[in-house]
Parts: sequence; C-alpha cells; structure tokens
Amino acid sequence: MSNDTLTPRQRALVALSGLAAKGDLERLDGALRQGLDDGLTINEIKEVLVQLYAYAGFPRSLNAIHALMAVLDERREQGIQDEEGAEPGPVPENLDRDDYGARVRARLAGQDEIPPPAGFQLFAPVIDRFLKEHLFADIFIRDNLDQQSRELATVSALASMTGTEGQLRFHLGAAMNTGLSRAQLDALVARLRASVGDHEARRVEGVLKQL
Repeated sequence: MSNDTLTPRQRALVALSGLAAKGDLERLDGALRQGLDDGLTINEIKEVLVQLYAYAGFPRSLNAIHALMAVLDERREQGIQDEEGAEPGPVPENLDRDDYGARVRARLAGQDEIPPPAGFQLFAPVIDRFLKEHLFADIFIRDNLDQQSRELATVSALASMTGTEGQLRFHLGAAMNTGLSRAQLDALVARLRASVGDHEARRVEGVLKQL
C-alpha cells in the first residue's frame, strides 16, 4: 500500500483491535500472530485488549484475551519466545483521578483548559465521572502503551461497531491531536479495509470527511 505511512506495529494494532471489537476470532488469530511477528510485545497487546472492554464490552475483550493466550501457548510450543514487554509504571499516590482524567480528555480534544460540563455530563454526571476516573485516568495513565497507540486502537475498534459515529469523530480528532497525520489516518482506513472489512473502512472515511 503506497499510501501506508503507518509502521508495521501500528498496522498490526489497527488490525487486531478492529477484529477483536468485531468479534471475528478466526481472523483475530492471524492478526495476533502478525502483531507479535511485527514487534508488538505481549504486554502491549494485552493492554490494547484490556482497554477494548471500555468500548466493546467485557465479552469481546475477554474473548480476545483468551485468543491471545491460545496463540502464545502455541508459539511457546513451537519454540518462539515473544518479548514480554514493559509493565505499567506506578500510579502517583493520592492521584486526583477526576482532575487527571478531565485533563487527559481535554488534551485529546485539543483543549488547553478543562471546559465546563455540558450535555450528557449534566444529564448523567455519573457516566461522566466513570469516563474521567476510569477510562481517561485508570486506563490511560498506564504508560506501557502510548496515547497515540491507544487512539489507533480505539478508532479501529469503534469503526468495527455500528452507531459509533459520534465517538469516532472525537477519537479521530484525538488521534490527530496525538500527532497522527491525515496521511496516517488514510493509511489506517486502508489497513482497516484490507484486514477488517470495507464497511469498517467506509465508516471511518465518512467521519473523516466531516473533520
């Protein structure tokens, strides 16, 4: 793919995240193997699949984790020693998770300051608290996967589900705010089309046209 400006590791992230969110365990098997061959560590893949539950739910996340376990068992039997990778660093004591999560979300949205609550945040403040304290604090603070990789995985997962255009819009913007270029997002679309499906790729293309 001549327009593919993603690294092999990034392409692998796109493929395995999308297939895991879609629940396509048969093709996920090959994507996991390719990801390991392309240099993703075991802990990086585990981190992606754990984060996936926040978007696709526990069933898809747990199924994908079991698929990874089976792949690793088989590769060990074949004498393949995959790199374990780094564990996440310690979380600061007395972390204000609400404030930390709010600042992470604001930065991903390209905002220098935390905006005042509006919309669903006022209507259902508990879901906003869960987003800030759990997703953007408990999960995003785990530093063995960078935020750019997290956004690549999130966009791919959201593209593999229906009715997620609003969330795709936010996370495509967040992906650009982590430093991904439009050319790289076009490459993400191409990778989705090749590894996950045409419908998923067109879903991202449609949202990209609105940005």
